[in-house]
Amino acid sequence: MHCVDSGWCRGGLLSLLAAFAVSSASAQEGAPSQARTNAFNDPFVQVTSAVPHCPVPEGPLYTEAEVRELAHVRSQHGGSCHRVGRCRLPNSYLYDAEIIPRVQRYIREDGRFGDTSVWVLGERRLVTLMGCVQSQAQAEALEKAVLLVDDVMGVINLLQVGTARDGVRYPALPAQ
Repeated sequence: MHCVDSGWCRGGLLSLLAAFAVSSASAQEGAPSQARTNAFNDPFVQVTSAVPHCPVPEGPLYTEAEVRELAHVRSQHGGSCHRVGRCRLPNSYLYDAEIIPRVQRYIREDGRFGDTSVWVLGERRLVTLMGCVQSQAQAEALEKAVLLVDDVMGVINLLQVGTARDGVRYPALPAQ
């Protein structure tokens, strides 16, 4: 993961991992099934799709209880960048809806990543990369490329080489 401000990124990674941990715990066997939605409207898109059988990320899905639990944390994290003068918008989550389409366009137009299957998630000016690439060097090049997109504060690189489900570093949908 590369970030302009390591404290900022650490907070983003921690909130992302906390959200995934909460959603994974809810999804375990025996837990009552609850409707999960992208209640925060976090932008999540597939950018490339050349690697067959790449584990598909489940995306930013939350139960009502998880939304209540995360809402305060998200409002604190979102507003802090404006309060300290690092963001021109009053909440850092407001950038994501315009960042992710630019990230998508940049990756597609770059030309080096057409042989990948990559999804991107925007959360608080942090871009999370998930999916499958051909090599570790390609994963690192993709991470560095995304950092060049205007307003991106940092990149969380969860890409994997190959399609093995046992090495997946993000919550994935069941294999089909």
